[in-house]
Amino acid sequence: MHNRREFIKKSAAFSAIMAMSSSFAIGQGTKRVFKVGMIGSGRRASAAFENLKEAAKSLNVEIKLVATHDLFLDVAQNAAKKYGCDEKYAFGGAAGYKKLLETDCESVIMAAPPAFRPLHLEAAIKAGKHAFAEKPVAVDPPGIRKVLAAAAEAKVKKLALVAGTQRRHQGTYLCQALALQKGQLGKILGGAIYWCQARGSVRPRRPTDTNAGYMANNWMNWAEMSGDHIVEQHVHNIDIANWFIGHPPRMAIGVGARLRRPTGNQYDFFSVDLDYGDGLHIHSLSRQIPGCYARVGENFITDAAEIMGGGKIRRFDGKEVEYEPVGHEGNPYVNEHADMLKSILDGNVLNEGENVAMSTATAIIGRISAYTGQAVRMSDILITTESPFYNLAFKPSPLDFEGEKDIELPKENTAPIPGKD
Repeated sequence: MHNRREFIKKSAAFSAIMAMSSSFAIGQGTKRVFKVGMIGSGRRASAAFENLKEAAKSLNVEIKLVATHDLFLDVAQNAAKKYGCDEKYAFGGAAGYKKLLETDCESVIMAAPPAFRPLHLEAAIKAGKHAFAEKPVAVDPPGIRKVLAAAAEAKVKKLALVAGTQRRHQGTYLCQALALQKGQLGKILGGAIYWCQARGSVRPRRPTDTNAGYMANNWMNWAEMSGDHIVEQHVHNIDIANWFIGHPPRMAIGVGARLRRPTGNQYDFFSVDLDYGDGLHIHSLSRQIPGCYARVGENFITDAAEIMGGGKIRRFDGKEVEYEPVGHEGNPYVNEHADMLKSILDGNVLNEGENVAMSTATAIIGRISAYTGQAVRMSDILITTESPFYNLAFKPSPLDFEGEKDIELPKENTAPIPGKD
């Protein structure tokens, strides 16, 4: 973990941000204007842009949307129209993000299906753009390594890279993380993390859809697009475990199955043992089946307390936990953008690339283990080139979508069988 001074610096209270905001105005009554682009301009990008605008108010700066991109041109055009962007800077097609990066936008909101994130992030950093990258940031091992390289390049170029792991910008979680770091809550000995709920939306194939269009529109149900729900959704809880423990696990052993999904090729549930070394294991349980018990959250046991992530803490000695103020009491979806903007303004740019990459990698080794029935080590996807998992990549690849021919659609309503696939 970062030392206490670094932690507090990155977790500055909004009261301090507000107090500093007047210094960010430029000239006589002229506000600093951030020019922003969207890569993937659907509902999540629009929500992120609204959060960004709200964050900008607290810093006395303005946000201007100057370019949009989406695989579907009409989606990019609708976002441009909604937020006052010139529609000539609305780009469609799988390769349209390249045109967006040629505009004068200085930062980019990335909310295309997760499979495209490594390609888009790499291109944005090379183009010198700050990036807000929605989680997860990859779906397979080669993608993770591409993101880690982009995060390292962003540090060299002093570009901000903030992820959509908003719990890291939420006051209750920040207080717990700091208390753990200071030793107030003891050492984590084990725990369980959950994301169990009904599945997301199903988008049937439209008459006008190509194979590429169908997969991209119905992306939440295709492992090639989302990484499966353990990666796309449960990564939030995995990120908390990695954060609170201070490092990612060394190995995953998991099980899962497809039982009731009506579309795509994902599993319905995963149950994964995450081995963090030194006898520390975290049970990861994620499920998307309607009509079942729902739970989203994290529980950890230390040698001194029981911790509910972002919630109650029960110390075994009965004493109350006295938290050090860290601010961030407001909307964490707004906080993450405020933290990013402030870091750009004060020159101490925030880079969360490695954190979100390693949490995504944790989810990926859990998925691969469940799909194959094998134990999968983190080194298998990051270091050991001779591992059968090192170059394990989904097909079609993100670049396949940019080709002249339509992509080949994976077999639908089937799923990997452990021990065979």
